Amino acid sequence: MPLSKPFLILQLRPEDDTSDSEYAALLKYGGLAEADTHRIRIEQAGIPELNLTDYSAIIVGGSPFDISTPEQDKSPIQKTIERDFHDLFDQVVLQDFPFLGACSGCGLLGSYLDTPISRQYGEPVSEVTVFQTEDAQNDPLLKGFPQEISVLLGHKEACDRPPKGATLLLSGDHCRVQMFRVGDNVYATQFHPEGDSEGFTTRIHAYKDFGYFDPHEADDLIAAIERAETPYAQAILKRFVQRYAA
Repeated sequence: MPLSKPFLILQLRPEDDTSDSEYAALLKYGGLAEADTHRIRIEQAGIPELNLTDYSAIIVGGSPFDISTPEQDKSPIQKTIERDFHDLFDQVVLQDFPFLGACSGCGLLGSYLDTPISRQYGEPVSEVTVFQTEDAQNDPLLKGFPQEISVLLGHKEACDRPPKGATLLLSGDHCRVQMFRVGDNVYATQFHPEGDSEGFTTRIHAYKDFGYFDPHEADDLIAAIERAETPYAQAILKRFVQRYAA
């Protein structure tokens, strides 16, 4: 039977294939059926009016938008999305409502919490090792994990430092802020917990001209992630769903 309250999936990707691939991966690794979710693609009209009591939790995926882009260069829809997320976080953070934001979702939450977002700690599309902080050892999404886990990522920008008042959970050698928690239930990851080689191959083709890497590197990047295995990253998504399913 479907959940009594669905998971709200907010997606920002303009391309049908990348959006559909991301959604399929969220279902697969989250252990969700379509009937357990309310999927909204917000890249056209922004976030509609929502009543959080209708949902078990919120999951936000990635996008080609960059928060660090100068304001005058942002498209109207990006400005709308950023304003809408600011209003949404007014509710989510105040209520400590279950939330998991990946990549763009991490930057949007970090920006809302007034931490600088810049290109200083960008990372190429790749499989990367991240490691637990001391606070991660008792976090319900990470408890019992190895000290180091592999993740898939690719981002031009990141939080320069953990937001004030947030708990840093996972860190990396180059990009320090890989996962943090606000309160007890609001999470963000710089990496993609739903990521796998198939989904990332789709994204590499879609975004090869977006500045994440030189276009001629696309085939080499696909070959490099072809055998990537990130079971603990995917388990974060599964645990999030299991913890908040209602």
